[in-house]
Amino acid sequence: MFLKIAIGSDHHGVAIRIKIAETLHREGHDVVEYGPPIDNRDAVDYPDVAADVADLVCNGNVDRGILICGTGIGMCITANKFAGVRSAPIIDELQAELSRRHNDLNVLCLSAEMLSEDMIFRIIDIWIKTPFDGGRHEKRIEKIEKIENELGICG
Repeated sequence: MFLKIAIGSDHHGVAIRIKIAETLHREGHDVVEYGPPIDNRDAVDYPDVAADVADLVCNGNVDRGILICGTGIGMCITANKFAGVRSAPIIDELQAELSRRHNDLNVLCLSAEMLSEDMIFRIIDIWIKTPFDGGRHEKRIEKIEKIENELGICG
């Protein structure tokens, strides 16, 4: 399964974002990057990058998104403001698997400062390869979408 993935980072996640993008390209995924270049260490506001990636997911221009900041939390808060985005800060393999199986997580948020590079790559691998189980979980996703629609949330 090859995906179109938008990946973004603030200044905390530049180095790992570039490594992730290179790896995903090698694996055959179509990758679009957002955030500062490797040689720019100036602070970047994470909401701006998260909004760029979440908007692509919200509008169906990419299959999934990956966001990286210091903790993954700020990116997640921003991304979840967009309709159809289901985002969470993931810290281990089990969360990566269950976030896909049960929640159909389409935007993965990662901590550049609290996770090892090895753990980040294990999380991404599991998250990409794990399918959504559907079934009883599908009705829950539908309820989330209904809430979004009732509140008039849009990207």
